Amino acid sequence: MTSSLTVPAALAGKVVTPDDRRYRSLRSTYTTVGNPAAVLRPESADDVAAALRLAQETGLRIAVRSGGHGLSGSGTNDGGLVIDLGAMHRVEVVDRTSRVVRVEAGARWAQVAQALAPHGLAISSGDHGNVGVGGIATGGGVGWLVRRYGLTIDHVRAVEVVLPDGTFVRADTQTDPDLLWVMRGAGAGAGIAVAFEIEAMELSDIGYVQLAAAVDSAGDTLRRWAEVVREAPRELSTAVMLASRGTRTTAFITAVVASDSPPVIRSAVEPLLGIGDVTAQEAHVAPYTTLVPTQHLHTNTGQMPSATTNGLLPEMTLDAARALVTASAGPRPILVQLRSLGGATHDPDPSATAFAHRHQNTLVIGSAFPPDSRGALAAAWAPIAPHTDGAYVNFESTPDETTFARAYPGATGTRVTDLWKRYDPDGLLRPRP
Repeated sequence: MTSSLTVPAALAGKVVTPDDRRYRSLRSTYTTVGNPAAVLRPESADDVAAALRLAQETGLRIAVRSGGHGLSGSGTNDGGLVIDLGAMHRVEVVDRTSRVVRVEAGARWAQVAQALAPHGLAISSGDHGNVGVGGIATGGGVGWLVRRYGLTIDHVRAVEVVLPDGTFVRADTQTDPDLLWVMRGAGAGAGIAVAFEIEAMELSDIGYVQLAAAVDSAGDTLRRWAEVVREAPRELSTAVMLASRGTRTTAFITAVVASDSPPVIRSAVEPLLGIGDVTAQEAHVAPYTTLVPTQHLHTNTGQMPSATTNGLLPEMTLDAARALVTASAGPRPILVQLRSLGGATHDPDPSATAFAHRHQNTLVIGSAFPPDSRGALAAAWAPIAPHTDGAYVNFESTPDETTFARAYPGATGTRVTDLWKRYDPDGLLRPRP
């Protein structure tokens, strides 16, 4: 198939086929090994339009990749075309006074943090430096500063988009506000975002504390953690990973405080010491780049095959907490991670973006690994699911009709579907089967 692929002049030197030495490092995502007919590496919006025309002419299936992890594996395929935006990774401070920065979709968050640090700015993004900008900035964006900053999409002021018909649009509140709305939370089915204008926050150093807490099987420890975070100042955001050995479960807590003031950091973190048997493992005041360092930048070769799902908890009830502990310590355990929400994530109206989940306080993520990743995940997640209300599209391995309904409930889902059909009437980019 690759031998019959006629490359347009606009893409000369930007098409990587299986006989190219670059193919091995570009064929896959973090979770999925792919065998595409070709990987297209555009360097501009015009190149993206040319790539879309090539896909339409050949009839080959398209996968779009912004360069990062891509848990669902939808950033690659077998036998189709992959549009890899990784060569488009420029970061520019457009207006320091208003803190507006322009970030191309193929950048990864380590690169963004590194570029903004000299300006005393930061964007709350993913929790790993290798995560790509495009996926998060069109899906949501739960990062290390989420309770202080909100979601990444909440600060996207404009999106530069190449529509499936090749049209280039800069969408903002004045020009094509419907496109801006859908690109902030459900962009994958409307067009290919090539750059974002994002309002960053003033930030230099942050407080960074690692804690370990013994977790009881009844769920009290997790319930107390959730209560502390719910009442905490917005400067505090936390991430929790549950790890079990035998009958003993430990919560490894990363607490990040969006401040360089030791008294502020101390007062924000100290209540966490009261949730149970807690030990502080390390505490630092450090640059934000410490959390998403350039050392995270690695080639994605399918090195972490897994199945992942998630749900949003309005409240951490004892029953919900007990289900989480059981899932991490049962006979077929899964990796359970928690991200604190609340704070600034509750500020926008639920209808303001395509991410409608504005009352939930915890994001729960479940992951399982071979050899029985899907079976183990389904069994462990079943008792957790009834406690959830909605889901976040970026932590989902199976973006099917059911997960669409959870990520885009009710009127939000109706509007997303209508706009996807308007901007992509032929379903060229449709992420659902």
